[in-house]
Amino acid sequence: MLSQRQLFLNHLGQTSDFPLMLEVERAEGVYMHSTEGKRYLDLISGIGVSNVGHRHPKVLHAIQEQLDRYLHLMVYGEFVQAPQVQLAEALTQTLPDPLDACYLVNSGSEAIEGALKLAKRYTGRPNLVSCLNAYHGSSHGALSVSGSEQFKQGYRPLLPGVSHIRFNHPEDFSQIDEQTAAVVVETVQGEAGVRVADGNYFQALRDHCNAVGALLILDEIQAGFGRTGTFWAFEPYDVVPDILVAAKGMGGGMPIGAFIASQKIMQVLKANPILGHITTFGGHPVSAAASLATLKVIQEEKLLEQVPVKAQQITEHLQHPAIRSIRQRGLMMAVEFESFNLLKPIIDRAIELGVLTDWFLYCDNAMRVAPPLTIRESEIDKACAIILQAIEDVMIHA
Repeated sequence: MLSQRQLFLNHLGQTSDFPLMLEVERAEGVYMHSTEGKRYLDLISGIGVSNVGHRHPKVLHAIQEQLDRYLHLMVYGEFVQAPQVQLAEALTQTLPDPLDACYLVNSGSEAIEGALKLAKRYTGRPNLVSCLNAYHGSSHGALSVSGSEQFKQGYRPLLPGVSHIRFNHPEDFSQIDEQTAAVVVETVQGEAGVRVADGNYFQALRDHCNAVGALLILDEIQAGFGRTGTFWAFEPYDVVPDILVAAKGMGGGMPIGAFIASQKIMQVLKANPILGHITTFGGHPVSAAASLATLKVIQEEKLLEQVPVKAQQITEHLQHPAIRSIRQRGLMMAVEFESFNLLKPIIDRAIELGVLTDWFLYCDNAMRVAPPLTIRESEIDKACAIILQAIEDVMIHA
């Protein structure tokens, strides 16, 4: 009989020639447990997904309750389903006016696709502007507004009318004009290696969009749902996007995404054509129930208040001559080393020692550190000690 690993290689579509090949049989809290009895501390939250940890009891309870009621009933937007409407209400209560209409989908890429369509439909304009080194997803539209040619060159032609500006460079705003339907920007650039804008950048961007009539789309697929220490990463900047995009940490481990706008903007999807954006499984009742429970856990367990303290603990512990810098916004961190050739064996050694981390798509000399918001002080101590041990082990043999 073939092993699960061999079946994995034989029958699942592969994304690289060197998958991690960890075989996990269960997960809970910040830990994943392999079939071989080894325990791994997940320091990247499944790439920004498990913000409230793996299998949080309140999320599991919400899922189990919904399983006893119903699963899929009808395509999105036709039936009144309690998990969907309760989640939408709770989401809008976390947001400023006029963001009061949620469109639920299955993933971040889908949410970006919906946001781009909505912006074009509402403005009647053809062009889109995004940032260099941005990552917005892998579907064709999302890939078009992503900002790395390396990941796009094999799939052209992509969407026309897309141009790119530098993140945190207001002097590039001249590319945003009266033909621009929307500017889509990550509030914190994720795959670029946790790049945070200057304090006045987003206000200047908001003002420029207002001046030319372009919509502002903020992508918080990685940065939302408490990752940065506020529920939404845009909150400290005193701006309000026209469209907000969320996913990843939104589902507590279940697949879900959303694009959120005002009713005034969202209503254009109802006519000319009717059903201007449709999805079969968007807002799946089980995923919606899990998302609502996740939102409540973040609020009720006061996880936002804990983020700055935990982030400081990590930065204070991760001190080593091989670490060049740590860029961070809350528990969204990039620990920078000299090169990928140094970082990769450190990551591999850390995994051997029981801590899972990785690098960034567009910044392969920086280690991703984004643990569940529920991580405890003792678990931070352990994770940092293992990373430091991994650095020492690699440096000895360098």
